Amino acid sequence: MAKLYFKYGAMNSGKSTLLLQAAYNYEETYKKVIVIKPKKDLKGDKNIVSRLGAKREADYLLDKDDSLIDIAKKNKDVSAIFIDEAQFLEESQVDDASYIANVMNIPVLCYGLRTDFKGNGFPGSTRLLLIADKLEEIKTICSSRGCARKATYNVRFVNGKFTNSGSQVAIDGIDNVTYKSVCPKCYSELIKKS
Repeated sequence: MAKLYFKYGAMNSGKSTLLLQAAYNYEETYKKVIVIKPKKDLKGDKNIVSRLGAKREADYLLDKDDSLIDIAKKNKDVSAIFIDEAQFLEESQVDDASYIANVMNIPVLCYGLRTDFKGNGFPGSTRLLLIADKLEEIKTICSSRGCARKATYNVRFVNGKFTNSGSQVAIDGIDNVTYKSVCPKCYSELIKKS
């Protein structure tokens, strides 16, 4: 039976790189895949972009009202569906992904962040953590100088300065916004200083 997978990690853990590699591996064995990203993700325009430089145009840019089930039904011979930036999915779209995996028997592999820069869950990520058939953490290390702990938090910088305020969604590299992944200790220290 197919499964709904949620592969999550902090910023810079290689989620998009792993998605691109997995999709490539399917295609190398002559299997058709669908690669999707939410429209909300403005980075790379229509492309899924890895920090290593690899990129691929998404087959579908998913709007908040789009049905994943409709997309799957239009592509009957598909072997797997890959979704980047899955934290931006609507809860109903995550439910669609579960239906596709469990009823239509097509694996759905979602890659995304578990939490935002304040440590809060995104609607898509929270729903995936609750109903995904298989969860996998993609690990990375803290970006703070001299720290080598496992990073589980994302911190936001605007114009190079740490901030713990603003809307939940601000895309990395747009409007002078950048993110770093940090461990819980370094996150707590940054919050205390702000």
